[in-house]
Amino acid sequence: MGIHSKTDIHSKLDAQNRVDQVRAFQSELSHLAGSDVLNLDDDQNTRLQSYHAQLLTSLQQSFDIDLNSDEKQLTLGMKIASFVGAVGLAASLFFLFYQFWDKFSVISQVAILVATPVVGLIATYLISNKETTGYYTKLMALVTLSGFVLNLVMLGSIYNLTPSPNAFLVWAVLAFLLAYATDTRLLLAAGILSMAFFISARVGVWGGLYWLNLGERPENFFVAALILFWVPVISHARYSGFDSIYRVLAMVLFFIPVLVLSHWGSGSYLDFDRDVIEGTYQFLGFLFSGLLIWLGIKRGWSDVINTGNVFFVIFLYTKMFDWWWEIMPKYVFFLLVGLLAILLLTIFKRLKTTLGESA
Repeated sequence: MGIHSKTDIHSKLDAQNRVDQVRAFQSELSHLAGSDVLNLDDDQNTRLQSYHAQLLTSLQQSFDIDLNSDEKQLTLGMKIASFVGAVGLAASLFFLFYQFWDKFSVISQVAILVATPVVGLIATYLISNKETTGYYTKLMALVTLSGFVLNLVMLGSIYNLTPSPNAFLVWAVLAFLLAYATDTRLLLAAGILSMAFFISARVGVWGGLYWLNLGERPENFFVAALILFWVPVISHARYSGFDSIYRVLAMVLFFIPVLVLSHWGSGSYLDFDRDVIEGTYQFLGFLFSGLLIWLGIKRGWSDVINTGNVFFVIFLYTKMFDWWWEIMPKYVFFLLVGLLAILLLTIFKRLKTTLGESA
């Protein structure tokens, strides 16, 4: 067994958390020694420093993680540069096609469109074999997906194809493949949203709605949200933050339609009075945000707790606006908003204390 156990560290995120634990331990140990609370003898100190040095070196070589705050800042800059580079290259590809497209024959156009994503996939694979950090690989993967989306749209334009929701399925499949191959969260988010639009469009079609009008019935997104929320039941320990992205985006896909329907009852499939529909969805917004906060606490999902808190507060403040905005002086309304914020802060603080005591 190596210096770090493979059963404990599965992804770059796990490795970074382990490094942060080591740094926190070293800082606390230094503080304890300075306070004359705990002092290791020379042999213990040497063995501990040697172990940490080997551990950090092993983790950095295996996962390319950051060992200090300066490296974290550089990593953030590299991520931003990688994203900007991908956007720039994708935009360049689009305008290149736009500038010279009419000069090619139809056969040449089709050949270019088919070849572009294939070349992108090959380039992504070759770069991934040469690079250890993953930044150039992720950049190329983003460009490949962008080119594929653009090319599919242009092929449909060339042959005057009827728009179909199946395009979202094809985009989602490629986005998922690239995301899991390169461990890229942005590509995963693109795949999740594409799959959500595909599922929602199909649900709308089954409900008798033309798929491009899926936004007219926000309830179409509920099925996709439910499916995507439970995808992380399958272990994603090898991938950095993938389970959180699934859950957070699924909650957004659920709560935004609920929020819309709580103020626009005519957009619902339900055949009831508009006020009844809006009141029902307002109640469901509070109920499910509360239930998901509870579920997040029970499962230790901080992302679910935070997202549930955000939407609970949104539902609460929109309801306050409905109740009191027209009947109260504005200074009284905002005074109540401030007092309610203090109340919520107190509740969350006590909840945090309770969780800390039970940990």
